[in-house]
Amino acid sequence: MQKGFYSGRWTYAALVAPILVLIFLFFYVPVGLAFFWSLFLERPFGGGSQFVGLDNFARVLSDAEFWDALRRTAIFMIVAPGLAIGISLMLALAADRGLRGSAAARNILIWPKAVAGASIGVVFVFIFNPFLGIFAPLNEIWPGLWNPRIDGTDAFVTIVVAQVWNGIPFNFIILLSGLQTIPDTVTKAAVMDGASPWRRVRDIQIPLLTPQLFLTFVLEFVGTVVEAFGLIDTMTEGGPGGATTLLIYKIYVDGFKAYDLSGAATQTVILMLFVLIMVALQFRLERHVKYER
Repeated sequence: MQKGFYSGRWTYAALVAPILVLIFLFFYVPVGLAFFWSLFLERPFGGGSQFVGLDNFARVLSDAEFWDALRRTAIFMIVAPGLAIGISLMLALAADRGLRGSAAARNILIWPKAVAGASIGVVFVFIFNPFLGIFAPLNEIWPGLWNPRIDGTDAFVTIVVAQVWNGIPFNFIILLSGLQTIPDTVTKAAVMDGASPWRRVRDIQIPLLTPQLFLTFVLEFVGTVVEAFGLIDTMTEGGPGGATTLLIYKIYVDGFKAYDLSGAATQTVILMLFVLIMVALQFRLERHVKYER
C-alpha cells in the first residue's frame, strides 16, 4: 500500500516552505513589530526610538476618539455579519428548495466575491449618491432626507450595506453546501409527519446547519475588521465628522497621515487582542453546541 505521493520528508518540507516563509514575513514579522513599537516611542522619520513601556497604552486608552472608534467597530462587527449571514441563510434556503431560477441565482450570487473591496466602495458611492442614486427621488420630495455626505448615520448605513453585500457570496456558498449535506430522508420524514416548511427549517435544517453557521459567523466577524478599510477609504474616508472612522481606519490615519507610529502600533495590538478575545468567546460558546446528527 502506497503511504504517500512523495518519498522523503524533505520533499514535503520544500513544498511547505514557500507558504511558511510568506506567513512569517507578512504576518509574524508585522505582528512582532507592532508589539515592539507599542513599547517604544518611535520617531516619525526614523532616527531612533525611546523605550516608554506601557505609556503608549495609557495614552491611547485615555483618548476619547479611540473609544469612539472602538465602539463603532464593535457595532459594525455585530450588525454587518449578522445581516450578511441572515440574508445568506434565506437565499441558501430558497436555492436549496429548487425554486424557479435558483440555478441561475446560485451563479449570480457568487459573482460579487470576485470584486475588490475598493471597487465595491466606488460603486456604492454612486448608488447612494443623494442626487444621482436610488434615493434621489426621495430627496426631491423630502429635501435632506438622505445625504451620507453630511449625515453620520446615513454614512454608517452605507458602509454596513456595502459590507453586507460583499459578505453574502461566501456565506451563501458555505450555507448552501451545508444544506445540501442534510439527508433528504430526514426532511421527507418530517413532511410525512405533517411538519410545515417553517417547522422543518426551524427544527431540522438550522440545527443541522449549526457547524456551517458557526464557521461563517467567525470568518465574517473577523473579516469585517480588515475588509471595512477599503470600503471606508473609498466611500467616506472616515467622515462625516468621524462617524465612519472604525478602529482599523483610525490606525491607518494615525500611522500614515499623522505619523504616530507608536500610537498606531499600540492600537493595532489592542485591536488584535480585542478580536482574539471575541473569537475565543465564540469558540467557548461553540463547545456547548452538540453536532451529533
